[in-house]
This record gives sequence, C-alpha cells and structure tokens, in this order.
Amino acid sequence: MKKTITLGLFILSLLSPFVASNAQAEEQQVVRLASDFTYPPFNYKNAEGKPVGFDIEIADALCAEMKVKCVWVTQDWDGLIPALLVRKADAIMASMRITEDRKKKVLFTHKYYQTPARFVAKGGANISADKSGFKGKVIGVQRGTIHDSYVTDMFGAVATINRYTGQDEVYLDAVSGRVDVIFGNSDQLALAFLEKDQGKGFEFIGESVTDVAYIGEGTALALRKEDAALAEQFNVAIAAIRANGTYEKIASNYFTFDIYGD
Repeated sequence: MKKTITLGLFILSLLSPFVASNAQAEEQQVVRLASDFTYPPFNYKNAEGKPVGFDIEIADALCAEMKVKCVWVTQDWDGLIPALLVRKADAIMASMRITEDRKKKVLFTHKYYQTPARFVAKGGANISADKSGFKGKVIGVQRGTIHDSYVTDMFGAVATINRYTGQDEVYLDAVSGRVDVIFGNSDQLALAFLEKDQGKGFEFIGESVTDVAYIGEGTALALRKEDAALAEQFNVAIAAIRANGTYEKIASNYFTFDIYGD
C-alpha cells in the first residue's frame, strides 16, 4: 500500500507542471474587455442587458481571429483607465480616442475607426460655434472624454459646461432645454440623436473639429504598457479583419459611410 501511494505521488509530481501549464494556458485564453456601454450605436446594452453595437461586433471578430475568449467588464467612463491599470480588465474597448495625454498612461493598438467631433444645437437657435456664440450658454458633454477636454479648454471661460456619465443623459437634458449645445463624436450624434425622434428639431452647427491634440489619431483599444504582446495580437487581428472583409461587413450594418477614415 505504501509503495502504491509513493508511486502515485511520484506520478502526480511529474504531471503537476503540465497541469499547471495547461491551467495557465486556459487562463491566458480569456481577455477581459472593459466598456461603459453608454454610447450607441458603438457600445451599449439592449433590453436584455446584453452588450451590443459596432464596438462589440468588432471585438467579437477580433477575439475570434485571435482565438481567445473575450468577456466584458462594465465600468464608468472616467474609471476605465484606472480599472485597466489595477488589472480589473485587460483592455479597454469603448470608442476611446488615441491622444497624447492618454498615451502617457496606456498603450494603444492601431485604430479601428476615426471620425471628427461636432456641435449640435436646436434648429433656429442661431448659435455660432465660437466664443461669442457660446457666451452664457450651457454645453453638454460626456464627463472625462476628449470632448470634455476640448470644450473646457476652448469655452470654459465663457460657457457653463455640464458633464454627464453617459451620452444619453446629454441628449435628455438637451431635449428638456437644460443644455443649449451638445458636443461629441459626429457619427454618434447623427445616428443616436439627430436621426432619432428624440433629436428632431436639432442640427449640426459649425465645422467639424479635427484638432489632433484633442480629437486624437483615431479610436483604438487601450492596454497596459507592459502588455505589448497582447496589443500586437490585436493589431494583427485588426489588419486581418480589414483584409478579409469582416470589418466592412460589420460596418455596413451600422454606417452608410467609411467609418474607418483616412
């Protein structure tokens, strides 16, 4: 009996490195993606609470190409980078723009889309998109975004900046009259607001804002700087779904224009 137990322990000791290795490999196949899910049609939750939108479908395609299992983590927008850095998630996929300030904290993949920003106001309000036009006005923006930084720096001295957790809250206050001007991603404003019943009577004002210092170099996934290998896996996958037609197929379900940009 003693010899049998000893032999069993010996065999187990030989197998244990492989068991640990397999367990580690299995763990490495799971990638946690963080989003705030407040940004239709890019990322939001449907009536059943399931993540849906352009970002979500692109993420599914990337994870399939990488042959990893991706799971979603819900986090408020202004907590996304802190959550990533303390390892509550492995990557952020929440329509986050590549900016110089953010590059100091995180590592970005190549872009997966690029669009300008714009202002929206009530039709007939005769508001010009400049300091004189915004003087005494209330500008609504999602808190902690590049859009927040832009209007704060450019118009914070003359206008009141109302900041919100989600873009949908900005729209509600605009409709109710508590906000005079909205600023955000041009395509999101068009698809999620102006083209909906809620946005009837509103229109774009001024020109598109493309200032790279604020609007960034495109929209990408954000990772910890030490996770360069995982970032490169995403880069390869982005190139692959662009090349094999998967990206265009997904994009055509949401947009009638080239969302990828120049």
